[in-house]
Amino acid sequence: MAKKATINVQDTDISVLLGNEQDYFSLTDIAKRVNEENPAGIIINWMRNKDTIEFLGTWEILHNPSFNLIEFDKVKNEAGTNRFILSVSKWIDSTGAVGLTTKAGRYGGGTFAHKDIALAFCYWVSPTFQLYLIKEFQRLKDQEAEDRKEALDWNLKRTLAKVNYRIHTDAVKMYLVPPRLAGTKREGIVYASQADILNLALFGVTAKKWREENPDLKGNICLLYTSDAADERSSV
Repeated sequence: MAKKATINVQDTDISVLLGNEQDYFSLTDIAKRVNEENPAGIIINWMRNKDTIEFLGTWEILHNPSFNLIEFDKVKNEAGTNRFILSVSKWIDSTGAVGLTTKAGRYGGGTFAHKDIALAFCYWVSPTFQLYLIKEFQRLKDQEAEDRKEALDWNLKRTLAKVNYRIHTDAVKMYLVPPRLAGTKREGIVYASQADILNLALFGVTAKKWREENPDLKGNICLLYTSDAADERSSV
């Protein structure tokens, strides 16, 4: 599912649907810069242009294997004439296009276009505005990449913390619990006692005491302390 974001370009808010290399801009928001009362009319005027139809068709041929070439030829032959009017919905329905899409709703609805197409529309609206949009969009993508990196780092720290905890518990079982107690009731008692000696040495508190002081935290003392330590090291 695409994540929605907003960029501000020269005091104009533009909605962006972020996907895996399938980012879509709101043409409606871009068109509002020209005519806030009737942005749909601006988009229709753009689509009346024969060059626009050829551009949209070429994009679909390159990216959409289900694109209806027969219907596209019909539209292209009509484009540029005085009688030619084409809505986004009709373009999608007749050709199976995916580069343009419409979303219903008073807030966040309108016409969206793949970034390649949106940039072409933006250039038609204003080449200067297009340059500012590219700059803001790049800033958004850089931030998105940084957020992904931080999430990946956090998951890596959690994984390492779990590994460290397993090493901790396995070491107690292997080296600190006498073999003669294996499988007996006393094994668990000795294990807990020896594990708490390590907890006191490493964290200054027993597992029981830590649970009493942190009733709302999930996980265990070793996992959470190791994660916190990793976070502190990464911030230095």
